Amino acid sequence: MSSGDALEESRRFCVLSWEQVQRLDSILGESVPIHGRGNFPTLSVKPRQIVQVVRARLEEQGVVVRDVKLNGSAASHVLHQDTGLGYKDLDLIFGISLTDDKTFRLVKDVVLDSLLDFLPEGVSRDRITPLTLKEAYVQKLVKVCNDTDRWSLISLSNNTGKNVELKFVDSLRRQFEFSVDSFQIALDSLLLFDRCSETPMSESFHPTVLGESMYGDFEEALSHLRSKTIATRSPEEIRGGGLLKYCHLLVRGFRPASEAQMKTLQRYMCSRFFIDFPDICEQQRKLEAYLQNHFAGMEHKRYECLVTLRRVVDESTVCLMSHERRQTLALISALALRVLAEQNAIPALANVTCYYQPAPYVRDVNFSNYYVARVHSPMTTCSSSYQTWLPCS
Repeated sequence: MSSGDALEESRRFCVLSWEQVQRLDSILGESVPIHGRGNFPTLSVKPRQIVQVVRARLEEQGVVVRDVKLNGSAASHVLHQDTGLGYKDLDLIFGISLTDDKTFRLVKDVVLDSLLDFLPEGVSRDRITPLTLKEAYVQKLVKVCNDTDRWSLISLSNNTGKNVELKFVDSLRRQFEFSVDSFQIALDSLLLFDRCSETPMSESFHPTVLGESMYGDFEEALSHLRSKTIATRSPEEIRGGGLLKYCHLLVRGFRPASEAQMKTLQRYMCSRFFIDFPDICEQQRKLEAYLQNHFAGMEHKRYECLVTLRRVVDESTVCLMSHERRQTLALISALALRVLAEQNAIPALANVTCYYQPAPYVRDVNFSNYYVARVHSPMTTCSSSYQTWLPCS
């Protein structure tokens, strides 16, 4: 590696300040409820505890864990808490080697077995099987295995949308959409400090914690986070869901660096959205899943997000036939109207029976070899009947 390449590589990393380490420690020590279905009790899980339990059991089974990192909105919150985004999911990445299907199954079994440690006292564990635990506490399972990406995801249920997501990554070609969500924070030094130090952390005595920006330049990405700027690299590589994340950022006050950049970015994102979700039913399920998963507790923002999405699709879509474009715009309008009705903003429509029901998680059809399992709320059949009663405008 040349000195120039080494310098560029070093710009990806930054040592966290004491204030940032404190926020990280607080997040890892916060008890998160994992809600059980049926008669199963709610589990109280601290992120640092489940990381330690899962890591130990993987290593007992001969699976080497290279590192563990905090990813996503929680990592962004650690680095700068005044973005207005907050954080919902706790994304925890385990770096491991996923060599074959046996390892994928082993990872799933280890996570499910680890949940037994968090059952309340007095609960009999004798008849609880891994399948039972999956049905009771897992919101979604994802496996991706192709030429460029080998990873799996196990998301644990939380009724308020604050899911604990355990991601096991061998390889992943693209690990971010925008610079503001490109951060990963290595947890190993802090977790080692937990195990080995009898002295509490202080400003003069705490572990060195390293942050990384998958965008490339850490300081540049952090400046984007502070200034609420939307920027990315190679936008053509962002999967279809990036369009929804882009509209979400716009609604939360983020803005592209320039008008020209915005137009180019929107065209790329609209094109990729319709490549990944070409069918109107797939679009419906994806939109409903995104609204459900990203606006828990902020339902009033759903309408604004849909209005923004409709404007972006209307302005930037160049890859569809006119009737397909009208159909998608009608779908977005229908969802927006339904959101208003659910908020009683349109009292006359509050009791209208919709022709479709919310469908939670939807698989990403871009994966060449995958499984996606939703453990509850079966998907309902999509209908285009909404066009008979909702305006397309």
